[in-house]
Amino acid sequence: MQRKDVKPLSAVRSGEKVRLAAIEAGRSLNSRLIAMGLVPNVEITVVSNNHPGPFVIMVKSSKVVLGRGMAQKIMVSARDHEE
Repeated sequence: MQRKDVKPLSAVRSGEKVRLAAIEAGRSLNSRLIAMGLVPNVEITVVSNNHPGPFVIMVKSSKVVLGRGMAQKIMVSARDHEE
């Protein structure tokens, strides 16, 4: 995965689909996010990224609400168009 196309999840607009590239956080947050289904290369759809308001994503048919600080630490890239 090329780093030039990687950006924080918090920068993705509502309705966009991306793939998880990396989580730049400590062990505890990494473990929590993995337990929520946020694993490498998983497809993420941003449901809501409105200020103010919750940051809501869809991962594997489940909605997940994240804090903006968490979303800043989740690095994503454009998804592959192989569907």
